[in-house]
Amino acid sequence: MTEKTYQAVTRQKVAFIGLGTMGYPMAGHLQKAGHDVCVYNRTGVKADRWVEEFGGRKAVTPCEAARDAQIVFACVGNDDDLRSVVLGKTGAFAGMKEGAVFVDHTTASANVERELSAKARELKLGFVDAPVSGGQAGAENGCLTILCGGESETIDAIRPVMTAYGAAITRFGDCGAGQLAKMVNQICIAGCVQGLAEALAFGMNAGLDMHQVLAAIGKGAASSWQLLNRGDTMVDGQFDFGFAVDWMRKDLGIVQDEARRNGSELPVTEMVDRFYEEIQQKGGGRMDTSSLITRLPKQNS
Repeated sequence: MTEKTYQAVTRQKVAFIGLGTMGYPMAGHLQKAGHDVCVYNRTGVKADRWVEEFGGRKAVTPCEAARDAQIVFACVGNDDDLRSVVLGKTGAFAGMKEGAVFVDHTTASANVERELSAKARELKLGFVDAPVSGGQAGAENGCLTILCGGESETIDAIRPVMTAYGAAITRFGDCGAGQLAKMVNQICIAGCVQGLAEALAFGMNAGLDMHQVLAAIGKGAASSWQLLNRGDTMVDGQFDFGFAVDWMRKDLGIVQDEARRNGSELPVTEMVDRFYEEIQQKGGGRMDTSSLITRLPKQNS
């Protein structure tokens, strides 16, 4: 993690459920910002490591982690994972006190967010769906973009706490709207990475020094986050970091389900999803999403 300056905010008792690539540093930023953090992770060894690194406490169930917390954050894998840590006798909702807020940073479906927010209302809990963008580096540096759905008053109340790891926090509407905004984000990324992969393979086949080309066009209209942060590593064939193909396929599956529901046509997204499937089938599911370039012939690499 790079050093980050934290805003002075009232100390909160919070829980963080899910210490994966994103959740581990996000929870760390909350602790470093001065909050009282209790973590839960399905693999207890990772929770032990987090406590050793940051302090705070760990719990053996989501319910225990959430007990007496003012805000409970979660960042897990998918819809089923989310339900498993929220519902039931050991789920977070069972331990939360009336008036507490559940904040879901998972990239999940809009439907599961609406389902769980309805359950939260029955229990007199606040609920915000808040998927994030910015990748592993954004989580480690505490500069994520947070896309929120939920009541304005609830989001405003938790906003100061989320600034521990969020640089931009935006509300888009009721619960589920944050996930819809994240779907827009993933559609943009899919098309952008494929275009970048084709451009780099073309340039290498033409015999150009692509590091030099990237340095030049990165200052012009072709620039993008993907070009600036992944272009050089794509040229060098480095893909053992970042956002994994497996997770991108999960996200694009959610996108395509929603597109069928709302009548959208996504020809480029569907094509790129098929390309990622090819990479998975060749054993590249854990490679970074920029590995799209590996599908393309490079004659002069």
